[in-house]
Amino acid sequence: MAGEVKLSSAIRANLLSLQATASLVARTQGRLSTGLKVASAIDDAVAFFQAKSLTDRANDLTSKKNGIDQGISSLTTALQAVESTEDVFSQMKGLVLSAKSGTASDRSTLAIQFNELATQANNLVNDSSYQGLNLVNSTANALKVSFSEKTGSVLNVDGANILVTNFSGMSFSISALATGLESAGFGGANCLVWSTVSNSISLFDNVIDILDSAITTVRTNAATLGSNVSLLQTRLDFTTSYVNTLTGGSDKLVLADLNEEGANLVALQTRQQLATQALAFAGQSEQAVLQLFT
Repeated sequence: MAGEVKLSSAIRANLLSLQATASLVARTQGRLSTGLKVASAIDDAVAFFQAKSLTDRANDLTSKKNGIDQGISSLTTALQAVESTEDVFSQMKGLVLSAKSGTASDRSTLAIQFNELATQANNLVNDSSYQGLNLVNSTANALKVSFSEKTGSVLNVDGANILVTNFSGMSFSISALATGLESAGFGGANCLVWSTVSNSISLFDNVIDILDSAITTVRTNAATLGSNVSLLQTRLDFTTSYVNTLTGGSDKLVLADLNEEGANLVALQTRQQLATQALAFAGQSEQAVLQLFT
């Protein structure tokens, strides 16, 4: 064509080599700047989608891991409440033992302390909520923790009721001091029998039996909660390791070896300089032809 510039084969070969080297330099610089050898499906469709599948799975499990972690916190809160309530029940039992062998005046004072501890035990239980869920003041409450969206495996933990008023034979009134244990012969103002009846040792024994039963119940609840906390912690550790494995597998498919890419860049820059020199040498032969006409 008229006006078209014709290049010699030597110049064209060197120019193509220089362009190819420039393309490789750009690719290597991109890998060094992003840290990725496969940044899109264009780079390597198979590796890209394999890595995406692994990353998506890791993200899904990370969401589940957060739920497991929150489940541990919920159960730990409940466990702490149960253990603290057991301590209060033990204190209440100690008061009854003291009243059993105490004077009328002692019993009157201990009755007030007993009812105050009962009130505080209920307050402690009712205050033991985590993110709105209380697992120790109602059997209607429950915790559900999901481990995997693929297998559908879950842990269901039923709530318990360790309020003082829930145990058979105990009926306490927070608003009045003269509240007691109905099954032991106490009810309303009859709580004053502690100070007026001297031959009611069997009544105190009944109270102690009720408290022993309550303590056994809360210990059983503590064992169940502790077992579930241990299970969730094991599952949390497994999920954390699994997520790391999935993420590591994805990285192997798409991450660049920065040491290798750095070495490649030095080699390509050297090749680029040599190609530029070769292009210059190829041009010198045409300049020699030009000199024939001068």
